[in-house]
Amino acid sequence: MHSRHYSQFLNIALRGMTLASKFLLIFFLARFLDPTDLGLYGLLAATIGYSLYLLGFDFYTYTTRELLKCERGKWGAYLKSQAALTLALYAIFLPLLSLVFMKGLLPLHVAGWFFTLLVLEHLTQELGRLLVAVSDQMSASVLLFLRSGVWAVIATAVMFIDLNTRTLNFVLAAWTLGSASALVLGIYRLKRMRLSGWKARVDWSWIFKGLKVAFALLVATLAIRGVFTLDRYWMQSLVGLEVLGAYVLFMGICSALLSFLDAGVFAFIYPGLVSSFQRQDARAYRQGVQKLLVQTVSLSCCFCIIAVVSITPLLSWLDKPIYLAQLEIFPWLLLATILYALGMIPHFALYAQGQDRPIIYSHIASLAVFIAATWIIAHYWEQFAVPLGLCASFLSILCWKSWSYFRITAAQYRIF
Repeated sequence: MHSRHYSQFLNIALRGMTLASKFLLIFFLARFLDPTDLGLYGLLAATIGYSLYLLGFDFYTYTTRELLKCERGKWGAYLKSQAALTLALYAIFLPLLSLVFMKGLLPLHVAGWFFTLLVLEHLTQELGRLLVAVSDQMSASVLLFLRSGVWAVIATAVMFIDLNTRTLNFVLAAWTLGSASALVLGIYRLKRMRLSGWKARVDWSWIFKGLKVAFALLVATLAIRGVFTLDRYWMQSLVGLEVLGAYVLFMGICSALLSFLDAGVFAFIYPGLVSSFQRQDARAYRQGVQKLLVQTVSLSCCFCIIAVVSITPLLSWLDKPIYLAQLEIFPWLLLATILYALGMIPHFALYAQGQDRPIIYSHIASLAVFIAATWIIAHYWEQFAVPLGLCASFLSILCWKSWSYFRITAAQYRIF
């Protein structure tokens, strides 16, 4: 019993340290790197994050469900089929992604880092998801810490001591090393599972069936992630790479709210929401949605107050005038983040009911709203076009999902 509590505590501590490392990294990069390098780091990270969906196709959502339905003797066959799909997606999308450099969206000198990190991040992400599926939470947390946490701490410490390491190349090398060590751990844990079924032939009919299931949710994911990638490129084209550095810093601060909500609220509440709806326990479902509402609003308010109070002293400490000069865009990005966080309340309420359509439609519409709003505002107010476009986009999601929740949900399951 004690060992279980200890492992649970260690698991939460590792995830907390990963969050803190990611949060602090952006601050120290803002302190140690040139604002243009921070802007380029933000573009590169966003493009890698988006490209992961093209290489993975969100197929894990289908594979995980299939694995949990059968005995471990057949798991090797399913994983082999998923690996075959991955190779096919690599063959299609890796050459296509070179257009990012040919079209000048990213400079050619980061192409090697981009493709190396993209493949490493994708493989470690898929192995992490497999470890979660087999309930090896501890290994999944260690893998995540290696991939996203520990390298950031070590890189920051080295940059603090050695002035010569304060370059974008050093940061990308540290990231590569972190991802590579996570990949080694993931492969080791996979071998330790001793799964059978690897000699079975690749089942293409199973793959195509899975692609049909995953495709609708993938379109919605690509749309919402598209907003979080397009914003950086649009910001760069409107105000330049240096101001983009300030934007990346402010978004790094604001996105910490979503990370804290994800780890501390959503991950704990939504599984209970799903099971209470499956059991047709209306009272437990309503309590779950109420808890989600209260905790999300409370944490968002606390975060907002702390962010507003501490932002100016933090920027002064960075000692880069460009960040203080762009401070006016921070409140709009904070508002956009809070709107997005609030939209997750009806999101999980609908998801628990298996109502995916409003989620998919609202995400696709949000990309259209973002493009239209940003394009119109850019004619009058270049500096604020992207932050206000995000506010419009996330407000549309919040309204669409809230309206769908009240329209679809049976009276006994509604909180109001």
